[in-house]
Amino acid sequence: MKRRPADQGPPQRTAEIVERVRSLAEPILADRGLELVDLEFRREGRGWTLRLYMDRAGGVTLDDCQRVSQELGDHLDVADLIPYSYNLEVSSPGLDRPLTRDADFLRFAGKAARITTSEAIQGQRNFHGRLAGLADGEVLLDLADGRQARIPRGLIARARLEIEL
Repeated sequence: MKRRPADQGPPQRTAEIVERVRSLAEPILADRGLELVDLEFRREGRGWTLRLYMDRAGGVTLDDCQRVSQELGDHLDVADLIPYSYNLEVSSPGLDRPLTRDADFLRFAGKAARITTSEAIQGQRNFHGRLAGLADGEVLLDLADGRQARIPRGLIARARLEIEL
């Protein structure tokens, strides 16, 4: 965790910070056989949080999280990419992991998912069903009523796996 005076204002370019951290984090994760699932930098409560979600086939251990947190934290301090006080959190994405890349929609085909779009598609913005893949830039989602929704990838605001018990 980087410590800076609390009176500094919020970052003006959080997207730029996220991309710079992403370029630093991906090689660290790749060296350990891990993949970057998602990265967030946001104001929470009284401060800023940099949250990294990582995964690998077979799952992520607490030891993985601890090691990546230490190494990434050291690299971030040296690179001085974030000129604000923040907390670094490193964890697995959980059972309801976000789906952020095209490969995710293919990898988790057959799994239950929830998708929210930035614009309505045939009067609907919230979709729930089973992932059926990706075709021509559209996510295919089999709905409970037997229809298949074709959701343009560019309209997806949020997509997550659903927890199935």
